[in-house]
Amino acid sequence: MLKQKKLFTRRRQRERARIGKVSGGRPRLSVFRSSQHIYAQVIDDAKGVTLAQASSLDKDLREGAKSGTDTAAAAAVGKLLAERAKAVGVSLVVFDRGGYLYHGRVKALAEGAREGGLSF
Repeated sequence: MLKQKKLFTRRRQRERARIGKVSGGRPRLSVFRSSQHIYAQVIDDAKGVTLAQASSLDKDLREGAKSGTDTAAAAAVGKLLAERAKAVGVSLVVFDRGGYLYHGRVKALAEGAREGGLSF
């Protein structure tokens, strides 16, 4: 278990270093994945504020999805986040997968956000 946490921490640090180099002042689309749900937010690191957020716990998504743990729910979260980000005037972001592998629910969320109109 300790080895898995260390590997996760190393991936997260490596990802943050990459984001710092390529961001160019763009907001960051951050992903958190738990065993039950998936959460995403668009963060302006220069100001330290969250511009938009969405999760599988939102009422709009809870009623339509059968669970928050599948890729369909993650894609819906991505589309909802893209809608909310575009409403506040954000269309270009940098993707922060947060140490998670770009596979499964994380990939589905990213593709959903792209379908919703975010560019990264």
